[in-house]
Amino acid sequence: MPLSLALATAASAQTGAPPLAPVQPVPVEGISARIVARYPHDRTAFTQGLVWHDGALFESTGQPGVSDVRRVNLADGKVLARARLPGEQFGEGLAVDGQQLVSLTWMDGIAHRWNAKTLKAVGTARYAGEGWGLASDGQSLILSDGTPTLRFLDPKTFRERRRVTITANGRLVHNLNELEMIDGKLWGNIWHRDYIVRIDPATGAVDGLVDLAPLRAELGALDPEAVLNGIAWDAGTKRLFVTGKWWPMLFEIALEPVAG
Repeated sequence: MPLSLALATAASAQTGAPPLAPVQPVPVEGISARIVARYPHDRTAFTQGLVWHDGALFESTGQPGVSDVRRVNLADGKVLARARLPGEQFGEGLAVDGQQLVSLTWMDGIAHRWNAKTLKAVGTARYAGEGWGLASDGQSLILSDGTPTLRFLDPKTFRERRRVTITANGRLVHNLNELEMIDGKLWGNIWHRDYIVRIDPATGAVDGLVDLAPLRAELGALDPEAVLNGIAWDAGTKRLFVTGKWWPMLFEIALEPVAG
């Protein structure tokens, strides 16, 4: 997808999103993805969050009654351990906070804390509104909720510290979903779009875009809701993993500037 079209699509993800006159448009770098490796992925997993922590891959999944947080074997995609969310809670984003995992729920306003080694529940926190994506910058938990607002929360109390508005070329960006911090930048999926965006967490401005449509195309016909969602960064080995909801495959990719 041409960069200009992708940005226009991102900024108009909600019909009628107006331009923000005071916002100075930021140049957006086009970034291509080269597939480094392919791994099996549980095609029954409605992926909502993906993180790499302490040498292991963790995933949060959604759908009422079957939502969970799981540790996954990268090589074969098998679930090594899992913790179910209570009742009909719909699981959402996932982030690492120290030696704990924090997972969101969509409509319940409840964040769950899990011991990363055992996946035993160790507490909950409350937040207002919906929960979509979650990431950590080492100081705050960053929460997306489908609106153009990112909230930066105290990891212990979930009290809001600050917020930024997400924009691309000076226009509001809606539907930012799964999140990941990579080298000081926030990366996120846009719900129902085949690309991820790179965001300056200080300003909320999109300054990079990666077209991942070729990955989805490689998988053939999928359910309309089997959308790209899931970004995990292994900072120790500089490996980047992406997948999607109900995808049968997880990809390791390398990012490169678009030629020309």
